[in-house]
Amino acid sequence: MVTPATLSSPQMTPDQALALLKEGNKRFVEGNPIQSHMTGRELRTSLAHEQRPFCVLVGCSDSRVSPELLFGRGLGDLFIVRNAGNVVDLAAMGSIEYGVAVLGAPLVLVLGHERCGAVHAALNVVENDTVYPGSIGQMIEPIIPAVLRARREGGADLLDRSVRANVHRVVERLRTTEQMLLQPQRDGKLKIIGARYDLDDGHVDFFE
Repeated sequence: MVTPATLSSPQMTPDQALALLKEGNKRFVEGNPIQSHMTGRELRTSLAHEQRPFCVLVGCSDSRVSPELLFGRGLGDLFIVRNAGNVVDLAAMGSIEYGVAVLGAPLVLVLGHERCGAVHAALNVVENDTVYPGSIGQMIEPIIPAVLRARREGGADLLDRSVRANVHRVVERLRTTEQMLLQPQRDGKLKIIGARYDLDDGHVDFFE
């Protein structure tokens, strides 16, 4: 049986956790990434029996989007849940709830990215009636409502608007429908936000 932990740091608030990510990405974009101390032998040993990450990061599996690099973080900092299209299924939701309720992370970040292949596949389903083989079609089904929403709202670059709409869809679900995440938000111990990573310039645009 697992029991809830205290926050990853008694002094770490959701805003402080977010500030760490913003500073790390700023340094990454500038080509002066933070040289994380969170990789050495001493730290690895200290983490062997306990982890207290300050952020649960829900991201895409895309090989170009490595959260630790984008935010200048190391071992023990980020509790990462990744799959194509940053979709939240049962396994992902359980992981998110574990990161918050048991490990005490004060921040959940849903990170989409420019030119996401999974979102593009969902767009092809909507626009071209494309059928994908195996489990791919089922995997992208949850993204289709975001594409439809983006198309309804109109504007240029439907793919990028769909990426953003997909992030907003997941954030809204986590903020409003998941019981284990509601009370920490009310108590000011948890913040749930979305963001989009730009493949071209490395910048992360946070949606607050």
